[in-house]
Amino acid sequence: MKPGSVMRVVRPTDNLAAIVKMYVGGLGFTVIAQFTDHEGFDGAILGHPRQPYHFAFTSQRGHHAGAAPTTHHLLVFYLPDENEWAESCRQMVAAGFRVVPSANPYWDRSGRTFEDVEGYRVVLQKGAWSG
Repeated sequence: MKPGSVMRVVRPTDNLAAIVKMYVGGLGFTVIAQFTDHEGFDGAILGHPRQPYHFAFTSQRGHHAGAAPTTHHLLVFYLPDENEWAESCRQMVAAGFRVVPSANPYWDRSGRTFEDVEGYRVVLQKGAWSG
């Protein structure tokens, strides 16, 4: 993949409106696009205008998506500024995410794990990513 490409992660949901509200409120995403009955699918594409990634949540009519298959399905965001991290954690709870212990204790050492209404998890890691 060449630099400059955009990555989109797509996840099915049975609770489209609630999930969009949680991720917009908790992570400060913008709704980039929405669609209704696009070949049987409704959905919303979320992201940050200047970031090269999007998250799409889709709901297929007549199909049950169900809950997260495991507690190891994670979105991880690294936040190097401690004040920004603390404020982001408050926003997640205010948006309806539950604070949960991580299935992998690594994420609890410097981060906090949040679970949405379908059991999918988001980790806010306090610190910069060092690869």
